[in-house]
Amino acid sequence: MERFWKNKWFIVLIYALLALSTLCLLLQIKPIIFSLFGFFKAILTPFFIALIISYILNPVVNILNQRKVPRTIAVLLIYSVFISSLTVVIMNMTPMFIAQVAELNEHMPEMSMRAQSLVDGFNQNQLLPDSVRTGFNDSLAKLENAISMAISNYVHQIGNTINMLLIAFIVPFVAFYMLKDFQLMEKTALAIVPKEHRKKIVKLLIDIDTALGNYIRGQLLVCLIIGIFAYLGYWLIGMPYPLLLASVVAVFNIIPYLGPFFGAAPAILMASTVSLKMVLLVAMINLVVQILEGNVISPQVVGRTLHMHPLFIIFALLVGGEVAGIVGLILAVPFFAVLKVIIQHVFLHYVHRPTT
Repeated sequence: MERFWKNKWFIVLIYALLALSTLCLLLQIKPIIFSLFGFFKAILTPFFIALIISYILNPVVNILNQRKVPRTIAVLLIYSVFISSLTVVIMNMTPMFIAQVAELNEHMPEMSMRAQSLVDGFNQNQLLPDSVRTGFNDSLAKLENAISMAISNYVHQIGNTINMLLIAFIVPFVAFYMLKDFQLMEKTALAIVPKEHRKKIVKLLIDIDTALGNYIRGQLLVCLIIGIFAYLGYWLIGMPYPLLLASVVAVFNIIPYLGPFFGAAPAILMASTVSLKMVLLVAMINLVVQILEGNVISPQVVGRTLHMHPLFIIFALLVGGEVAGIVGLILAVPFFAVLKVIIQHVFLHYVHRPTT
C-alpha cells in the first residue's frame, strides 16, 4: 500500500484531478475573476510594461555597471541615448510620414472610386451566380458597419485614450527605478524563498532567462531588419507610402506565423487600388522577405532558443488572441515559453525526486 501511495504516476493522477477541480471552481466564479482581472489590469499595466522594458535593457546596464559606471548613471545614459536617437529619427521621419499621410488623404477619393468601380464590375459580371454577388455585397456592408462602429467606439472612449497617455507618462519613471534597483529586486525576491529551495529557484530563473531573454531582444532586432527590407522592396517597385506600410510589416512581424499575413494585408489592399501587377509585386516582396526571415535572419539573430513545436506555438497564439487580442498575440509565445520552463522544473521536482 505504501508503494502505491509513492508511485509517481499516482502522484501525477492526483495532481491532474486537483487541476481539474480547480478549473471547475474557477469556471463557477468566472464573473468575480473577470472583475478582479479588470481592476488589477488597470493598476498593474504600467508596471508590467516597465518590467518588460527593464528586462530588455538590464543586460546593457549590467555591462556599463561592470565598467565601473554606477547603475543610476548607466540608466540615465541609456535614457539620454534613446531620447536623442528617437528625436533624430522623429525629426527625419516625421516629414516623410506627414507627406505620405497628406498624399494618402489627397488620393483617397480617387482610390475610393477605383474600389467602387471594382465592386461594380464584380456585381455586373454575369458569369457569377446571384448568391455569390449577394454574399459579397453583404460582406462589404458588414465590413463598413464594423469600421463605422470601431471609429464611433474610439471617439466615445476618450477616457481610455487619456488613460493610455497617463500610462505612457508613468512607464519611463517606473522603468527607471526598476533598472536602477534591478539587482536589489532580485536579491529581495530570493531572500523570500526558503534557503533549501533557493538553488532550484535560481536555476529556474536562469533557464527562463535563457529561453526568453535572447528571444525578446532578438525578435525586436528581427522586426527592425524586416521593416528595412520591406521598405526597400516597396520603394524599389514604386509602391505608394512605402514607409507607412513597411512600418506595419515590422510591427506585426513580432507575431510568429500569423504576423506576416497581418503585416502584408494593408500593402496588398493598397496595391489593389493601383494594378494587378503591383499586387503581385507586393506579394512577391513579402514572400521573399519572410523566406529570408525564416531561413536566414531569425536563425542567426534569435536562434531556436524556445524549443517549442510549431503546433504548440499556434495553440499559444489562439489562446493569446482570444484572451487579450493583438497584445495577447504578441505576448503569447514568450508567456507560454516561461510556463513551459516552470512546468518542466515542477515535473522534475515532484515526479523525478528520489523516493525513500
